[in-house]
Amino acid sequence: MYDDQSEKYKKHYSELKPVDIDKYMLIIGAKEVEEIKWLASLLQGKTWCHVNSTFEGGGVAEMLKSVVPIANGLGINCRWYSIEGNENFYSITKRFHNIIQGLDQHFTIEDLLDTYLETNKKNFLNKRIVADMTIVHDPQPCASIVHGNYEGKMIWRCHIDTSEANEMIWNFLLPYINNYDGSIFSQRSFVKPGIKKPVYQIAPAIDPLSIKNKQRSEKEGYDTLAPFWSKYHIDPDRPIVLAVSRYDVHKNQETIIKSFLKLKKDKTIRKLKPILIIVGNSATDDPEGMEMYRKIKEIAGNDKDIYTLLNIENNDEYIGALMKVAKIFVHISTKEGFGLVVTEALWQGTPVIGSSVGGIRLQVINGKTGYLVNPNNINSIVTFMKHLLTNHDEREKLGYNAVEHVRDNFLITTLVKKYLILMRFILGIDFPYFTI
Repeated sequence: MYDDQSEKYKKHYSELKPVDIDKYMLIIGAKEVEEIKWLASLLQGKTWCHVNSTFEGGGVAEMLKSVVPIANGLGINCRWYSIEGNENFYSITKRFHNIIQGLDQHFTIEDLLDTYLETNKKNFLNKRIVADMTIVHDPQPCASIVHGNYEGKMIWRCHIDTSEANEMIWNFLLPYINNYDGSIFSQRSFVKPGIKKPVYQIAPAIDPLSIKNKQRSEKEGYDTLAPFWSKYHIDPDRPIVLAVSRYDVHKNQETIIKSFLKLKKDKTIRKLKPILIIVGNSATDDPEGMEMYRKIKEIAGNDKDIYTLLNIENNDEYIGALMKVAKIFVHISTKEGFGLVVTEALWQGTPVIGSSVGGIRLQVINGKTGYLVNPNNINSIVTFMKHLLTNHDEREKLGYNAVEHVRDNFLITTLVKKYLILMRFILGIDFPYFTI
């Protein structure tokens, strides 16, 4: 456990300065800001902790980098801890992730007992977390509930799609999940049988004030990307089809490439000369990422219209700018707990072609903010790619709707608000009319 005394923790936590909720007023309005302040008013001085598996990389870490400062700015003592694990631990928990999402992968009893449970146990040998509410994120630290020295209300937060979870792994995790005071899922369809404690539905969210998600004009986007165009020899005047995610078997980048290659054969599209840019980041708790990246590069081959990039410099600013200037964002995962990259693209006003799975269905409203497809239906993907590339007015309409859909449902202020409601509820602080 990276605790308060470790250098890594001190460095990480020094970057999480309290944030005044009033900074969001121009985006969400004064009424919403005042409601959030009111919810926090009876939580002054309370302690709220988070435990996950990494400070860097992935959607959970990105959300916590905003949730923690906002909560502290509201007068709540919010802390964030990350467990430590070796390469073998992260390899095993990555397999957990895959198996929970329906893949068939090998496990041994030693993996479960000697690595997964032992790592959870070791992280809490000399650590005690005392808080009014602690949220433990995802399978990696899930078992810490029985090994951990926790005091206060405990909630397990699941960010992945468990709708078709492998029965063996689910039954292995279930006793630990049922030791918590409750659990949170992104949507009700992810809740599997056997959970005996209260279940809450809370969707993930993005921070509109972050460098990546600040709203920018197309000109600002193109200007920001000037060094990017030069470094990767990209012609910015050509229409961009964009995909951003981890390099992961569930992200289905292979089908995106195959769809784009088929799209290029269309006579109308050949005149437009579109390019496909696929960007991915590595994460400390995802050891399979590099292997998948190499595979995707092989599939793309030497096609001069396809760019497969990893860990680009100035990542957040460039990704945000790319999402603004792209004509289409494509995210056709075969499994998806939520898909924050979809939210980010929609917030920039870019229509999304998304797979009809998991949390994507909450965001891509067919014909309103984008189009939903079967993640393996190349013909359907190509049809919508062509439709959007050749219909400027349609892109504009969908983009406007997309921004408002995110504003109403998936901004970090909404996430904080729902967490505050939950905290007041489980601590027995009554309020008259809010629901989660």
